[in-house]
Amino acid sequence: MEEIKKPKLKRRVSLFALTVYGVGNVLGAGIYALIGEVVGITGNISWLAFILASITGALTGLSYAELSAMYPRSAAEFVYTEEAFRIRILSFILGWIIIFSGILSASTVALAFGGYLSNLFGIPSILLNIIFAIFLVLILSIVNFIGIKTSTRTNIIFTLIEASGLIIIIIIGFFGQQDPNYFVLPTGSSIGAIFSAVALIFFAYIGFEDIANIAEEVKEPHKNLPKAIIYSIIITTILYCFTAIAVVNILPFNQIAASEAPLNEVATEILGPSGGIVMSLIALFATANTVLIMLIVTSRMMYGMARDKALPEKLSKISSKYRTPTIAVLLTMCFTIIPIFFGDISIVAHATVFGVLINFFLVNISLIALRKSKPDIERPFELKPSIKGFPLIALLGSIICIGLLFTFDWLIVLIQIIIIFCGIGVFYVMKSKIDTKSLGKTRN
Repeated sequence: MEEIKKPKLKRRVSLFALTVYGVGNVLGAGIYALIGEVVGITGNISWLAFILASITGALTGLSYAELSAMYPRSAAEFVYTEEAFRIRILSFILGWIIIFSGILSASTVALAFGGYLSNLFGIPSILLNIIFAIFLVLILSIVNFIGIKTSTRTNIIFTLIEASGLIIIIIIGFFGQQDPNYFVLPTGSSIGAIFSAVALIFFAYIGFEDIANIAEEVKEPHKNLPKAIIYSIIITTILYCFTAIAVVNILPFNQIAASEAPLNEVATEILGPSGGIVMSLIALFATANTVLIMLIVTSRMMYGMARDKALPEKLSKISSKYRTPTIAVLLTMCFTIIPIFFGDISIVAHATVFGVLINFFLVNISLIALRKSKPDIERPFELKPSIKGFPLIALLGSIICIGLLFTFDWLIVLIQIIIIFCGIGVFYVMKSKIDTKSLGKTRN
């Protein structure tokens, strides 16, 4: 009887809200700085690099689409590897990487928010950056605790403002005077430059996977999860491509590449100083939105792993009033605030991107393994083409993820290895409080 009365997460997220959630996470704040570096490598043909990067991201996105429809549960990646391999330490480490990535990403972006805000006030200060960053995490954690409906409404507002920055750039691009050739690379550059840019841009598409982690709060998840993943990739690709075309209409590509705030400079060129201020304000919403989504995803990963006894069971406690994972939300907030005091954790945070690629690789491999071990399980969305049930796109996605791992600096790799070994240590330290063996059950 007690099991029946236990409160559960509430399904309140519609397809529209879920798609906006995905778009907001993919857009993030990265594109506001990334566009300059990409244009510097590929010049006027940067739009093509964005299309190729979106195709690269979509390979894994489609694997998520099939798996999320099969297993619409929180702690998505943990669940997929658990169902595919039944190796508890493997699924635990994957969950650990995602939790660690979420905390460090939220801390880093919160510090970026603090930097934008203190600069707007005209009093840049590391101490002020830290204070503003902590304040942001506290406020957004309250939003996260109050409920997924409040969180998604906040996300919708922030995402619309965030996307409006790119839409402004696209619109004013019609007033540019550059008249560039969109099919020509910079002088001295080769076709290899496009593929070099693709590896860089790929990380601007990371975020769609977080849609799967709020699966237990989504209405009709079997239908809406795959759709939202695909829609979010398509929408962000359109925004990215038109932004890439617009910026080179307004300023020469080498000037954009040299700028520290390329979109601010582009807006200032057409709209004057007020344009730069508007873009800075929009960047505040972009960073805040990313922090909110990271807090939601990390707390749901903790909750899902605790529910499946891979973390202490207390973390699966749900508020009877708000239907949110109370202790997981509180711990996520505390762990996110701690790194903020260091003032700059960007190197460690960049190492978490390496972890995301490990995550993507394991998700693709999980799909391949499940096609073989559970060929008859219901698949509301099935990834095609397949050869005798073998998903070719998942194979290609896993190969690309492995290839991208070799593009990282050795220091980044070393940091991620340390993170993984810390996770293994935590797993064995918590042996008495968790189940170290796979539960061996499938829950849809």
